[in-house]
Amino acid sequence: MSSNLRLRGLLVAAVLLLLGYFALANFVPKQQRTGSGWLPDDGLRLGLDLQGGIHWVVGVELASSVKHELEALGGRLGQRLEDEGVRIDGWVADEGGLRIEGASETVQPVVETWATETGVLVETGDDPLTYVLTDEWRAEVEERGMSQVLEVLRRRIADPIQGIPDSVVTRQGTDRVLVQIPGGQLDRASARELLRSTGFLEFKLVEDTAATEESLLADHGGEVPDGSKLAFERDKESGRVINAFLVGERADITGEYLTDARMNFDRVQRPIVEFTFNTKGGELFQQLTGDNIGEALAIILDDNVYSAPVIRSQIGLRGQIEGRFTSQEAADLAVVLRSGALSVPVEILEERSIGPALGADSIERGVRASILGLVLVVIFVVVYYRLSGVYAAIALFANLMLLIGVMSLFEATLTLPGLAGIVLTVGMAVDANVIIFERIREELRSDKTPRAAVATGFSKAVWTILDANITTLLTALVLFEYGTGPIKGFAVTLSIGVVTSVFSALVITRLLFEIYPGSRHVEQVSI
Repeated sequence: MSSNLRLRGLLVAAVLLLLGYFALANFVPKQQRTGSGWLPDDGLRLGLDLQGGIHWVVGVELASSVKHELEALGGRLGQRLEDEGVRIDGWVADEGGLRIEGASETVQPVVETWATETGVLVETGDDPLTYVLTDEWRAEVEERGMSQVLEVLRRRIADPIQGIPDSVVTRQGTDRVLVQIPGGQLDRASARELLRSTGFLEFKLVEDTAATEESLLADHGGEVPDGSKLAFERDKESGRVINAFLVGERADITGEYLTDARMNFDRVQRPIVEFTFNTKGGELFQQLTGDNIGEALAIILDDNVYSAPVIRSQIGLRGQIEGRFTSQEAADLAVVLRSGALSVPVEILEERSIGPALGADSIERGVRASILGLVLVVIFVVVYYRLSGVYAAIALFANLMLLIGVMSLFEATLTLPGLAGIVLTVGMAVDANVIIFERIREELRSDKTPRAAVATGFSKAVWTILDANITTLLTALVLFEYGTGPIKGFAVTLSIGVVTSVFSALVITRLLFEIYPGSRHVEQVSI
């Protein structure tokens, strides 16, 4: 055996041992793995359909978002008329639109001019003067309302740091949200309260800041001063603390006064977030910013610092947040700010509780189907391809171990469709070997030597196998991007299965052929 072949054999064996270690650890109960010191604490996770849990379809009352938009526009109208010294009896915003009470003939042109300037209002009545949102703007307002609900629920339920592990919060249609909470991690009452709660937004002056909690506490004798508390800014993906802040225990102003927040661009086209307070909030914010110019003001949502800009000037009803934002980050922050300020009513339209017994039965049936499919495939390839079929069977077992090992290594979630993906992978894995073996047979019929037939068969089959599996992989990626919970589980399993099956066929099977017959002089290949 050449040194090159020995090295490749050792590398393949090392990969199989490592991923096999992660795969087999799943068969040890979690309570025995945790703290064992030699087994990973976490591994393959089970989705809602395999371990039971709570399934909701939540309806979102988007009409509330439209009403809120009309109220904000009514506030701006009142400010405009006050600035111009024009009086009206008042205005009302509800499902019927924005109604202007007591708009005389002299006042009406002023209101109409203002409505035209907004570009989003259409007049529908003269007595009283009534406006509704244009279809385009109404659709945009409703879309922002859905974004707000999704942001709140994801932060409360599916957040990777503070939420419930393996939960799913995803959009369904125009006004519905699918929520899945696996396992017995919450009772129904607690889950309902979690669903209906909204974010708590606070603005607090920064007393001190540092890169880590330890260095911040070191500057204050190792303890948090009386009347203060710690707040942290975390990396959006990893949850790692990137800045620690010392702020007051009480908020200087809360999000209850916030009426709106939008992403915009400054004069040099840098993304910013513009926000608006109501009258009372504007007075409080004007005093706060006027007294603390040059100080940092932390924007805290659910105890997480989203931004800590420096106050440049006195700010009243409207202000802006500057920072190192991308356009998407600024838009996300605007959604977060609106999430803390506006509670869009939601209603549970569908509720199902999936018991763990049903999940255990699904696992049993899925494993049984996988084993049956594996046995049938192995019998076929061994009978039809003889020794080469044994090589294919070995590669097939290795493929399954690699597939489960990779999913366990990255703590992927296995769903019932994911089990179907494993069964599908069994058939796809042997398909690559069938292509290789038939190529080798063609070369043998053309009177090539066994060694040359094997080498040519593999080289001719490579691109055929890659073409077929790349198209499957692209389909799986599309399913993952646009699918929801269980469909994503199927896409993850299928994607990993495609990669491991190609590796098993082109590397492991090829390695077995190089071991035997390898460079030996044989009369025929058992194929």
